[in-house]
Order: sequence, then structure tokens, then C-alpha cells
Amino acid sequence: MAARQAGSRDRSAEDEVVFLGLGGLGEIGLNVYLYGLGPEHARRWLMVDLGLTFPGESEPGVDVVLPDLRFIEEDRGALAGIILTHAHEDHYGAVIDLWHRLRAPLYATPFTAGMLRSKLAENGGKLKIPITVVELGSRFKVGPFDIELVTMAHSIPEPSGVAIRTPHGIVFHTTDWKLDRTPLVGDPTDEAKIRGFAGEGVRALICDSTNAFREGRSPSETEVAESLTRIIAGARRRVAVTTFASNVARIRAIADAARATRRHLVVAGRAMHRVIQVAIDTGYLPDDFRYLDQEQFGYLEPDEVLMLCTGSQGESRAAMARIGEGAHPDIRLGQGDLVIFSSRTIPGNEKSVTRVQNNLALLGVDIITDADALVHVTGHPRREELKEMYGWLKPAVAIPMHGEARHLKEHAWLARAAGVLDVHALRNGEIIRLAPDPVAIVDDAPVGRIYRDGRLVVPADGPVRDRRRLSFAGMIAIAIAMSARGEVLGEPEIAIEGVPAETADGIPMADVVLTAVDGTLRSIPGARRRDVELVRDAVRRAVRAAVDQVWGKKPIAKVLISVVDTRG
Repeated sequence: MAARQAGSRDRSAEDEVVFLGLGGLGEIGLNVYLYGLGPEHARRWLMVDLGLTFPGESEPGVDVVLPDLRFIEEDRGALAGIILTHAHEDHYGAVIDLWHRLRAPLYATPFTAGMLRSKLAENGGKLKIPITVVELGSRFKVGPFDIELVTMAHSIPEPSGVAIRTPHGIVFHTTDWKLDRTPLVGDPTDEAKIRGFAGEGVRALICDSTNAFREGRSPSETEVAESLTRIIAGARRRVAVTTFASNVARIRAIADAARATRRHLVVAGRAMHRVIQVAIDTGYLPDDFRYLDQEQFGYLEPDEVLMLCTGSQGESRAAMARIGEGAHPDIRLGQGDLVIFSSRTIPGNEKSVTRVQNNLALLGVDIITDADALVHVTGHPRREELKEMYGWLKPAVAIPMHGEARHLKEHAWLARAAGVLDVHALRNGEIIRLAPDPVAIVDDAPVGRIYRDGRLVVPADGPVRDRRRLSFAGMIAIAIAMSARGEVLGEPEIAIEGVPAETADGIPMADVVLTAVDGTLRSIPGARRRDVELVRDAVRRAVRAAVDQVWGKKPIAKVLISVVDTRG
């Protein structure tokens, strides 16, 4: 790594504090943040969160997208520990795939630990990950790091901000949060503790940027619960609600609505079942929480059904997508039934969600989204809440996180308007010195994406890149048999996939390819045809050029040459 700005710093300073994002800066999801203490040559690291994100259209065949951890993998002996702030996939979802590369102590509060253990059990229990369970709001040491957790309100139980005490003051990592004083499940944001930090001196605030553009304040979960109950009470036939499986407050609100409207609660989707069980085990849902499984859906009258199911983001294998396609084994919806999308579409999922909603509309289903009624509230702070946080803490330094570049830029403007003089909207990989002064980007780290592809974790430049090329221009395979003396034996065989069958003039594409292959083989002198690699490269280039001339695209070309011993 080459230093980007040395500044006027004392490299031997034992109390230097640095910050680095390996994911989450310039994107929503893939949250992985590192805090470093000590001089550059002997720095210890603390990781906050180890999340994933989901693939887009440019990543065909991928199951999930994971952060590239090579920077800290190469120095994993200096990693004091990993703190998981909460159990959303974009904050803890990469642990199962990547923890074994780090093998650092892992810390989580009870609900987050329960969710992780449940995921491990679903994976057959083959991977053993030791988890240190820490209490909400507790203070403890992780190597040289003096940590205090701060209870925050969000859309899942037990989100915890992370306060790191340093010789220069507190560095506060908010995680995802909002100011909800009636969150329905769990405690509100610990305003008293946060205000108390100001008395100790807050060196830096690293803060959620998701709603930096949205004016006002976020409504409460209690208000959503009341609105959902009114809507469900007015429905005449089946009602299905799809939401984030991890939103235990929303699960409780739907269950309460089922009782209030004398409907039976039906739950569909494995992730929803898992969250409900962990919430019962950790006391966020009562021990007598009752619901019916999806197999019992068909035995109920239409006006008796209130269904809670996965698939609010248009996931193709989730319950709601399968219902919309008429492919669910147990559930059918039709004319006059109501589906409530009690969620907000995550950027990048718009097409998938619209596809599911269109399929439901074709079935005659009525649809309500957050654009139509109060059926969802964000778990992230809007502008007035951000301003309040800055007013409580009065940090010397502000680092916007958890957002796309435009969110980080807007949050940086808001932080300056709130009176923070030292504000930095960073990109993944930029290492910034938070203390001592001067605050500056001092180095950079390699960052990127890797992929879980089936049962394997693969690099970004592997099969996913090839699939992307295949999806654009198809593939042509050419098989040639040759003697050791360079003679061509028989006619070449070809296979064409994802390429038009014929040219604009009606010439079969196979003829175009065979003509290019034949002309290339004839043009290579006999003695030079003994060089198999030369022949392979020449044929590949000729085929791609010939198809490009008649189609305007260059397909992937694979040339398979078999050298046959003809001496007998």
C-alpha cells in the first residue's frame, strides 16, 4: 500500500486512531468497518460488522455478494475481534462464509447471537463459530479497545451502536438507527447515554446516511401497527402481508392485528419461521405465540386468513414471488384478495418487486404499498433525527457511512451545517486518521467483491465475469482433430449457444463460423500447424472477427484441438 498523504504526523504515536471501510461506503449493504489503534507498524484492528449484499443483473448466477477481506486477512493476527451490531444480512450475513478466514473473537448481543446460531444450524452445523454473548449496553474490552454498546432503535431487536474510548475522546459508530420512542419491540435509542458522551468529548461520529435526503422524522412502529390493523379490519377476503423477516416488531403487529380482526395468522417462508423462533427464545415474542403453517392455508375461509410471508424485495425463491407465479405448493391468491407490501424497496430491487406486483395484479389481487398508506416505516434516521444526534454529541469529526455516494455527500453537507468543521465523505479502502490531528487520508487498502456461487466462494474475476460475457454475446465452441504433423483430420465440429441462427442475409451462422475456421486452417503453413497453441489462437480470433462482422458482437470462442497419433 502506498501512503496517500503522510501529513505532519508522528508515526510512532501509540494512540493513533484510524478508520477504514471495506464495504458500506458508497453502497447500501456489504457493511464491514475497521478501526485501528496504534502506530502503523504495530496497529491493532477492531472489525465492526461483517455483512453481505445481494447480486444485481450484472452478476448472473450469484447467490450473494461478499466483501473482499484480503487487507485484514493478510494481517489477521492484528485483528482483536469482530463486533456484530445487529442481525441484518448486510451487517452479519457474511460471517458464515468468511469468519474462517479471520478466526477472530466474535461478539454479539443475545438476539444477534441467536440468529447466527440458527443460521449455522440450517447449514448442518458443520461450521463451528465461537460466539461471545455480550449484554445490551455493556462495556467490555476487546484487545486494546475499550468498548461500550449503546442501545439504538431500528427495525430489528438489539441494534447496538459501538462507542470506542480513546485517549482523544470517544469514537461513536452508530450502526443503523432511528429515534423511535415507541418501537413496539425492544427499547428506544438510549438518548441519556448518548448525551453523556458529549461530557467526555466525542472525537468522531461515524453515522448512518441512508435517509440523508428525507426531511422530517421517521414515524413510529406503533403508528404502523395501528394503521395495519385498520386496513386489515376493512378487508373482506384474504389478506397477505409481506415484510422483512427480521422485523420482529412488524411480526408482532401483524399477530396483534390477526387477534383484533379475528383472523388466523398463517406464516409462510423459512426465514420468517426462523426469526419467530429466535424472538421467542430471547423474549421478544411471548412463549405462547401461536400461528398456523402454510399447509393449513387451504382449510380456512377467505375472511379468516391473515398471512405473513417472505418476499418483500421480490426474491425469486421467496413465498410471495411463488404465490404471484401461481407456483406455491400450498397458497393461492385471487380476485379480491389483498396483499400489503409492508416494506420499502431497497435500491436495486425495483424490477424484481415490480415483477411480483404485476404477477399478483394479473391474478386479480389488490395491492397496497407504502406509497398508498402507512404500512411501513424506515429503520434509519431522517434529517431532523440526524440533526438531533449531532446536537447531542457535538463531534469534532464526522464520517458519513452506510449509503451510496450521493447519500454520503448529502450527509456531509448536513454535518457541516450542524457545526462540524472536519467532515469526510470517504470511499471504501480509504484509511483516514481520526486522531491525533491533523485528520487526513493517510493510506489506502485493497477492496472489492467476491461471490458465493452455489457451495463455493469465488473471486470477482472468475466464473461470474465469464457468465456476464456469455449473457451479452453467447459462445461458440469449435472442435478440431489434427495429426502430430499438423494435418487436419475430418471436418471441424461446432456448437453455438446464445448467438443468432443466421445473418441478416439469411446465411446460417454455422456456415459463417465454418468458413472462418476453414480459411484460417488453410492460411497456416503445414509446418506451423504443429504448433497447437498458434492454431487455437488463430482460429479463435478468426471466428470472433467473422461473427462480429455479420452480427456486431464478438462471442466467446472456445477452440478444442485433439492431436491424434496416426502412425499405426
